Amino acid sequence: MDIGDRLPEITLEDQAGEKVALAAIGAGPLVVYFYPKDDTPGCTTEANDFTALAPEFSAAGARVVGISRDSVAKHARFTAKHDLGVRLLSDEDGAACEAFGTWVEKSLYGRNYMGIERATFLFDAKGVLVRAWRKVRVKGHAAAVLEAVKTF
Repeated sequence: MDIGDRLPEITLEDQAGEKVALAAIGAGPLVVYFYPKDDTPGCTTEANDFTALAPEFSAAGARVVGISRDSVAKHARFTAKHDLGVRLLSDEDGAACEAFGTWVEKSLYGRNYMGIERATFLFDAKGVLVRAWRKVRVKGHAAAVLEAVKTF
């Protein structure tokens, strides 16, 4: 995804099993963040940070969704365990990861493998990408995204 690209026409299921078309989530800015795996330290912190700022995102007219390749059931358990206030979408087949370019080769302890790059995308009310954060560091990230949303 490059600045100026349109929001892909993708439909995924959320943690409640409801089908969600990204392009039909509603009016206003849309924040789409990709994260590697439910219930891991960094991903939990990121989800909690977006949850804590959810009222401010809402006040700014923005919606926030998180996407990983975890199952709907795993998202439901993750949401319940941490009382999350963000919608999580399941991309088990990897279609959204491919469309956004977040399925990448990673390296850990000299071993290469494919996984989700932690990334966030901000779309304007017309579904046009206006900002992208790649290789996200979790600390302070949700607040930085909120500041960007407030510029609209």
